[in-house]
Amino acid sequence: MGYLRFLVDNRLFLLAGFLLCFTSSFGQTYFIALFAGEIKQAYSLTDGGWGATYTIGTTLSAIAMIWVGALTDRFRVRQLSLGVMILLAVACVAMAVVPSGAPLVLVIFALRLMGQGMMSQLGAVAMSRWFVAARGRAISLASMGFSVGQAVLPIIFVTLLTQFDWRALWWIAALCVLAVIPVIQVLLRRERTPQSMAESTQSLGMAGKHWTRTELLRHPLFYMLVPLVLGPAAWGTALFFQQVHLTEVKGWSLVSFVALMPIYTMVTVVFTFATGWAVDRFGVKWIVPFQMLPFGLSFLVLAYADTIWMAGVGLVIFGIGQGMQGTATAAFWAVFYGTRHLGAIKAAAAALMVFGSAIGPGITGALIDLGINFPDQMIPIAAFYFCGALLAGFGILRYQRDLPTAVA
Repeated sequence: MGYLRFLVDNRLFLLAGFLLCFTSSFGQTYFIALFAGEIKQAYSLTDGGWGATYTIGTTLSAIAMIWVGALTDRFRVRQLSLGVMILLAVACVAMAVVPSGAPLVLVIFALRLMGQGMMSQLGAVAMSRWFVAARGRAISLASMGFSVGQAVLPIIFVTLLTQFDWRALWWIAALCVLAVIPVIQVLLRRERTPQSMAESTQSLGMAGKHWTRTELLRHPLFYMLVPLVLGPAAWGTALFFQQVHLTEVKGWSLVSFVALMPIYTMVTVVFTFATGWAVDRFGVKWIVPFQMLPFGLSFLVLAYADTIWMAGVGLVIFGIGQGMQGTATAAFWAVFYGTRHLGAIKAAAAALMVFGSAIGPGITGALIDLGINFPDQMIPIAAFYFCGALLAGFGILRYQRDLPTAVA
């Protein structure tokens, strides 16, 4: 079945997945980081202080995700998304009215848990459960929500930031989240049965069984994949979190850098679709080991970039990795560990990812305070990516033989 036919036949569920991923934008780093300058000025924070605040709030959300994310095994997406989106809207309002720097940690916690954490979790788990044979295509289509959000929202809100107070924009963000709620409820009024209740559509993992989260945490492959899960989250988050600092060091305008986002997004979209097709055609085991390489190369290019044009080249390469990672990693857990306990398993991976997004800004912000500019940090970060690719490749090569014959 081609992409267009597949899209038409499953349009309601795919649109719901798209909107879930899109709405996660208001808790994603690239959106929050747009207001970094205003937040630091309002609360008298240094780069290190703002990074520490962000790290603490995000780390707390990563810990909470271990338990909160598992709710996707017990509740339908329609029910769970309602509560999550209401809380996300409340968090946006809290950002608009927070009176001082101290409670800012709790606001970041709520934004990250409900936005990047739960909204992303709902989108990924829903696609992995609702679709089996076409899982790669479903995830790639729903993941367009991430790409569209990252392409459109920064440009819109940076433009609005020149005309309105930054706090007013968080009220607008809250209204945007609330506006999506009735659409999701209508789209999912006939939601498919959760995987835990649908034996006929379950897919088995390694050794022909459904793995529990406890079994996952005892398995060596999970730990071999830690750099692969943590790396893009940590250093990709740092890239967008430090975009204001990066543009200042390089002598670029923030508007010019943000204007590159549509190009980055176009590349991400192309490779998201290509990866979805490749996952369904060749299997996820052949894709995952290579997704770290573009990340490493992009950081090398950005480290040495001296023009905004070269920054665009770096973001294009980064978009290749982002397109591969967003689709392949989401499909990986269902293929290798089964779908019955996918919510709990994905929650563990999501917690690791969110934790990575916490330490990235914290580490880079602290190093900036010590006089090490972010471009100088990019070279060892690139080495981290390359080492992570080798480790993931070795692990998958070792354990792919344990997959059921049909999957392998």
